[in-house]
Amino acid sequence: MRDYQWKSTLSGLIQSYIHTKHMTGFRFQCQERYLQHFDHFHYYNGYQGQELTKTMMDDFIYTEHERPSSHYNKEVVMNQFAFYLQKQGIPTYIPEIKTVLPRSRYIPHIYTADEIKRFFLAVDHYPVVQNSKRNTVDPLLFRFLYGTGVRLSESLNLRICDIRTDEAYALIRGAKNNKDRIVPLAPSLMERLSVYMQGFHRFSEPDAYLFPGKNGRMDCSTTYNHFRDYLLMADIPHTGNGPRIHDFRHGLAVACLKKWSLAGEDLTNLLPYLAAYMGHSDFRATQYYLRLTAELYPEIVRMTETVFHDVIPEGDFTYEET
Repeated sequence: MRDYQWKSTLSGLIQSYIHTKHMTGFRFQCQERYLQHFDHFHYYNGYQGQELTKTMMDDFIYTEHERPSSHYNKEVVMNQFAFYLQKQGIPTYIPEIKTVLPRSRYIPHIYTADEIKRFFLAVDHYPVVQNSKRNTVDPLLFRFLYGTGVRLSESLNLRICDIRTDEAYALIRGAKNNKDRIVPLAPSLMERLSVYMQGFHRFSEPDAYLFPGKNGRMDCSTTYNHFRDYLLMADIPHTGNGPRIHDFRHGLAVACLKKWSLAGEDLTNLLPYLAAYMGHSDFRATQYYLRLTAELYPEIVRMTETVFHDVIPEGDFTYEET
């Protein structure tokens, strides 16, 4: 719908909203298509004015015979657009994000200290590959994934200007759920990043990719192939169930919860901080990490039973990254 012709009485506000998202660096193509569909729906159903009503939203979002994932995506898009309208002074109904999607039963691999040591020895001592950036980029990329817990796509989309060396943080732009967030960087990681940028990226432009590949941005499949090489060198078995690169992210969340629990911290107060750091849209994924921590370290539950009692959700392992 590249040449879509806008037609509803909301079209001006929709286009302004889309423009705002593009200007702030969001990857907004899929959301833009949903908003085009809404403009079409609004016009051909004879709606007028600029206010969103519950009936209008329910009719658009919960189209019969669509998959729950489509309902969920439209809930997210229209929820955010409704908040935008409110900021413009337009009273409007804000649809809830209530669709529950099926969740994966994958149980992540939480690396032992010895496995992590062997893995990074493999990364650092991988044979030199001629005419490749691999030997320089990978040691930093995988340490960044391990040390920050960000998603692989978020790491690969980073540009040099997103690393704020003076303040020691990385700016994650337009991540999953279309939210920017700040990720603080540990001193040891920041030191490595500074050396990397002053050397490898000495003559790079500010908008150059931090972790480049052959054709600009390193792609996920290349990163995964490299990851499998390092697992093999580190003698870490790989099966159809992992380990996966994403397990670095799981491991960081579990490590935080374990550390806080052993320190006697109140997890109910700290969960919102973990959710914000991880970029979760709600607490479902964060609660998953609580249950995973409890399964891996049952002694923690015994030590902090009064804290976990009301926080850990009941049920089997179900998870979907949000």
